[in-house]
Amino acid sequence: MRQTIQRWLLTVAVVGTALQAQAQQKRSFDLDDIFRKGTFQAKSVYGVNWMRNGQFYSSQVADQKNQSVDVVQVDVTTGQPVSTIIEGEDIKIDGKILNYDDYSFSTDETKILFETEHEPIYRRSSKGHFYVYDRASKKLQKLSQGGKQSYATFSPDNKYVAFVRDNNLFYVDLASMQERQVTNDGKWNFIINGGTDWVYEEEFSFAQAFFWSPQGNQIAFYKFDESQVPEYNMQTWGPLYPTDYKFKYPKAGEKNATVAIYTFDLGSGKTTKMDTGNETDQYIPRINWTNTPNLLSIRRMNRLQNTLEILHANSQTGQSKVVLKETDKAYIDITDDLNYLKNGKQFVHSSEKDGFNHLYLYDMNGKLVRQITKGNWEVANFYGVDEKNGLVYFTSTEVSPLERHLYSMGLNGKNKKSLTPAKGTHTINLSRDFKYYLDYYSTITSPTVVSLHTSDGKQIKVLESNESLKTTLANYNLPKAEFFQFKTSEGVNLNGYTIKPADFDPNKKYPVLMFQYSGPGSQEVVDSWRGRNYLWHSYLTNQGYIVAVIDNRGTGGRGADFKKVTYGNLGHYEVIDQIEGAKHLGNLPYVDKSRIGIWGWSFGGYMSSLAITKGADVFKAAIAVAPVTNWRFYDTIYTERFLKTPQENPDGYDKNSPVFYADRLKGKYLLIHGTGDDNVHFQNSIEMTNALVKANRPFESAYYPNRNHGISGGNTTIHLFTKMTEFILRNL
Repeated sequence: MRQTIQRWLLTVAVVGTALQAQAQQKRSFDLDDIFRKGTFQAKSVYGVNWMRNGQFYSSQVADQKNQSVDVVQVDVTTGQPVSTIIEGEDIKIDGKILNYDDYSFSTDETKILFETEHEPIYRRSSKGHFYVYDRASKKLQKLSQGGKQSYATFSPDNKYVAFVRDNNLFYVDLASMQERQVTNDGKWNFIINGGTDWVYEEEFSFAQAFFWSPQGNQIAFYKFDESQVPEYNMQTWGPLYPTDYKFKYPKAGEKNATVAIYTFDLGSGKTTKMDTGNETDQYIPRINWTNTPNLLSIRRMNRLQNTLEILHANSQTGQSKVVLKETDKAYIDITDDLNYLKNGKQFVHSSEKDGFNHLYLYDMNGKLVRQITKGNWEVANFYGVDEKNGLVYFTSTEVSPLERHLYSMGLNGKNKKSLTPAKGTHTINLSRDFKYYLDYYSTITSPTVVSLHTSDGKQIKVLESNESLKTTLANYNLPKAEFFQFKTSEGVNLNGYTIKPADFDPNKKYPVLMFQYSGPGSQEVVDSWRGRNYLWHSYLTNQGYIVAVIDNRGTGGRGADFKKVTYGNLGHYEVIDQIEGAKHLGNLPYVDKSRIGIWGWSFGGYMSSLAITKGADVFKAAIAVAPVTNWRFYDTIYTERFLKTPQENPDGYDKNSPVFYADRLKGKYLLIHGTGDDNVHFQNSIEMTNALVKANRPFESAYYPNRNHGISGGNTTIHLFTKMTEFILRNL
């Protein structure tokens, strides 16, 4: 018996040695592999523009021979091009091949709009030169001679293209190429027609603010009067004398732009103002044409964003009425889920009114027909209604808040069908005719696989497997993520995951770096491929660290109560939970609780700044990238949604501002910001610096000239992450 055990132990030792040798043979990687070489770059299926027949989409293909870019038609069932829609060499201006950045089809797909010289403005806004191409005649014409345009869009009847230039709205008659001006009062920093101001673009997530009627005979558009909005002055560095860039930015409690909705009738040339009420200090976050002629849907919110009303307006007279009103004790999130059915009799709308985000069916008078989805889970994305088959398509958190799965369900609230059985996160691109969808599927340890399916869930073909990347990942010394859950001292269950070194030894003591974003409705703890941050965190584990990510109260995927508990007191519960998370990790037998750090970007930078000050006895080091340091410095829509105004709730702003806790700092602190950040202004880091100097607390800082909120461009990204890596190695 003893000899048998000895032989077994010898075998185990030999196998263990072999496995250890195999692990040691795996390649190490560095920051260059992540940020420069693209060693771990995932592939995907990009630029899928579904065509009228959902079996096909168009895509761009480089023609190396002619040094041009073709537009081809791809059969989604095979993933192979079946025809060339446009030969790139045929698209010429003055004998030169047009170098275009983007393209879009007219509704009947007989014409194509090409954009060139694309110039980004803010997060979603841009301008460029547009050209119209007629597929039958192969004729290419410049849309306008008057300068760059924004948001050029075909009318549904294929006769016109509308666009914005210099804050005015125009349209071009494609038959004559005659340009007509709809508005004349547009002026920089005063009046905007057909586009949004900065804060609507950033917080309501749209920049184009004009919309063709389904018949193509009218245009509904926004008019912003931002003349009373205070200006923010952002210096641009480079020339001998820095230049000023001034733009309208309403900080919390300050004046917003007044917003009005108009319609323009192309036939009569008449402009009509819609009745949106007497209150001007309000928001109009969405407008939609219904499928009923001359009926425009307008969503109206009060400034505190706890009341939402859906108005139906007559586009010819401007008369309107409220058909649906919803209130909330905290706030209401705006989505694009409002969907008017083609039958002209009903619409689908999403709401959190039962505690979770679900879909509801109403008649056109706002009377509830039925709640379509229900349960202690959330509809994450609503993809539309297949009226022919009476089905809605959506992804939800029903399996787990950490996952997203696709479902179809009857408009009658019955016959729900799960279409994505594989555990993980599924992001969907559904064809316009509801016949096919692309599934972008990943887990936290496995990169994205793109597959094509029929709408009943049957897989037709894998379009991108990322097998090459998976092989690469297997050859490198990469760790695995492990999900966990723990209960705080207040009895709250929080989700998290850790990334441990590949050679993790439970008998050792490891330092921990925590990462979080923490903002309202956000999620970092999800079972999906996390890309760059995950790879950088993996690199840090190879330097001997454990990386941990925890979603605090206020984050998404777990219902309205969990998300909205932070209302009026932003930062309070979030930092308590991150401190509790650090203490939980510190009590693990393999963690050195004297060496716990935290970092984050934007809201995450705000949180890491709070953690290193309010939690000074728990955290040894912190990095704050582009942080908000006082919510008084941030914009109206976002900040007041969660805190009310500073006038109504001053304590909500000041009691959780890291600026007021600078004197508590004990650990090492690195503050990073781009001076060209139009979103979270550099002012935030200036004020934090002033507070730290006043408190005589040492800290480190890095400022990136003219870089925006993403702090990127040129060599910036690797410089930034190299600096953060060196800071961690020195101080944690």
